[in-house]
Amino acid sequence: MTFEAILFDCDGVLVDSEAITNGVLCAMLNEAGWALSAQECMEIFIGKTVRSEAARIEAHTGRPLTDDWMAAFYARRNARLQAELQPIEGALDAVRAVHARLQGRIACASGADRHKVEMQLHQVGMAPYFAGYVFSGHEMPATKPAPDVYLAAAAALGVAPARCLVVEDTVTGVTAGVAAGATVLGYSPGGAQGAGHGTPAALRAAGAVDILPHMAGLPAWLEAQGC
Repeated sequence: MTFEAILFDCDGVLVDSEAITNGVLCAMLNEAGWALSAQECMEIFIGKTVRSEAARIEAHTGRPLTDDWMAAFYARRNARLQAELQPIEGALDAVRAVHARLQGRIACASGADRHKVEMQLHQVGMAPYFAGYVFSGHEMPATKPAPDVYLAAAAALGVAPARCLVVEDTVTGVTAGVAAGATVLGYSPGGAQGAGHGTPAALRAAGAVDILPHMAGLPAWLEAQGC
């Protein structure tokens, strides 16, 4: 199938941010009284917003999830990201290549807040390729696994969702892409970078048509599809 646009998730697909963000979240939840491990935190929150799990957080901490707490989380998270963030291996070259191949018809559609997404893209040198086409689930009626953010990205590019390829690394994200009517390619690397990503089996079960083990392979995968 020939795709007319590619819609990328951000965290875990373009930038290796999941362990950093969840490390901050895990530390703050422990400080608030919820004793959970880094692995448990990753399993609960990967692909989700913190606020979407507010009831669970409040049940474990015995206190409300306030705007002040969220502001402190964002500040600590952003400081860590600015100090430590790296791109997913091969992602920058892949983005550069598909941007040229599709004459700029690519977008970043994330469940995260816009400030975080734009900060991260700028930090790893990808911002120019997504200029004007960054979409945040926080600004939609519903975030992932709802399809809203992918529908908005496709509409902005002027491409029907059925002609879009979505690149996602979590079950939540794959579910959103499928619900939007797009074809979804799952990204699931092995080794150390595999932490936080959905397994190939889980991504396929959610509707991914294929699994990409390394972002550097995206241009070749597209070429094999006749795109």
